[in-house]
Amino acid sequence: MNVDNQLNQLTFREAEVSQLFTKDHPTYKALLEKRKVLQQEKAKLNQQVSGMPATQQEVLRLSRNVESGQAVYMQLLNRQQELNIAKNSAIGNVRIIDSAITEPKPVKPKKSLILLIGIVLGGVISVGLVLLRVFLRRGIESPEQLEELGINVYASVPVSEWMARQTPKRSLKVKGKKQENTSFLAVDNPADLAIEAVRSLRTSLHFAMMEAGNNVLMISGASPNAGKTFVTTNLAAVIAQSGQKVLFIDADMRKGYAHQIFHHSTEHGLSDILSGKSTVQQGIKPVAAAGFDFLSRGTNPPNPAELLMHSRFQQLIEWASQNYDLVLVDTPPILAVTDAAIIGRYAGTTLLVARFEQNTAKEMEVSVRRFEQSGIEIKGCILNGVIKKASSYYGYGYSHYGYSYDDKK
Repeated sequence: MNVDNQLNQLTFREAEVSQLFTKDHPTYKALLEKRKVLQQEKAKLNQQVSGMPATQQEVLRLSRNVESGQAVYMQLLNRQQELNIAKNSAIGNVRIIDSAITEPKPVKPKKSLILLIGIVLGGVISVGLVLLRVFLRRGIESPEQLEELGINVYASVPVSEWMARQTPKRSLKVKGKKQENTSFLAVDNPADLAIEAVRSLRTSLHFAMMEAGNNVLMISGASPNAGKTFVTTNLAAVIAQSGQKVLFIDADMRKGYAHQIFHHSTEHGLSDILSGKSTVQQGIKPVAAAGFDFLSRGTNPPNPAELLMHSRFQQLIEWASQNYDLVLVDTPPILAVTDAAIIGRYAGTTLLVARFEQNTAKEMEVSVRRFEQSGIEIKGCILNGVIKKASSYYGYGYSHYGYSYDDKK
């Protein structure tokens, strides 16, 4: 039986060798020689078996067939598994042609290119947003836009070319701090077209205030940089030139700068009088060049609105109304703080200043509504900074300012 197994193995081995070598090859000849030897040995065993009883020969024959069949089955099974493994195995066919060389710098991402693209795109997007905002935010370009809202326009004050030449930039910087344009146009250049427009405003106000409750005129604005201080100071000078006794009150206790125009300090100003630190007689200062009296904003207080609600302010307004022909009050913008809404209760006439191409009709409408909610009637509006070419804009050199406290006096 062992001989039969060896012969079976040689049969499988011969099948493999026959695919690799010819019958003349030594390996193939050795295989055939071994087969011949095994067959001779098998013949001898068969002769020995033939001498056994018939029953024992049959049992031996059947046992040999079973073992031979099992051996053949196991060999076939092993061969099948080997072929499955060979089938599923991936034989590599890749060769190394050249060694890889690493770059000292990364190929991607290119940081410098990305940074440059980011800067360019950021600049383009920023400029685009600014232009879009300017395009969508159209300022007032004609008095008719205000009149359509039911707001009377008492005067259109043009841009002063003289002041534009005096101050080519809107913001002057002295020792790192922004300074307002302190030119007093009514005194420095009284023949300017802007002053002529203010004189026209004086005439219109004469009739507008005839039915007012008192001779107190409050001038406010919707937002900073509208030019209300410019209008108020020059209006005070123009009215004083007509022989009336005028008092100018700078009620912007946060960022008022009228004292710089008149070359006075803020000592003994409005806030000092309302807080009880100074008297009215100490606070009133003459503006000799223009012929009217002036009350500065005073020391910056922590609570301007609360001071205005004190009874001292009402007493001050009543005293000024009795002792002057006209009291002009310059207030902060109504959309910035509530001071103007408080002051307006004591004023017989209230006007708003709108900046040409800067303030929008919506802002002026909201400002009027804000005053009306406080029970204050807006008599009309002054359109300031009017220029002939609506596509361009520059101002009097007034710097945009916020309503934070300023320690400079």
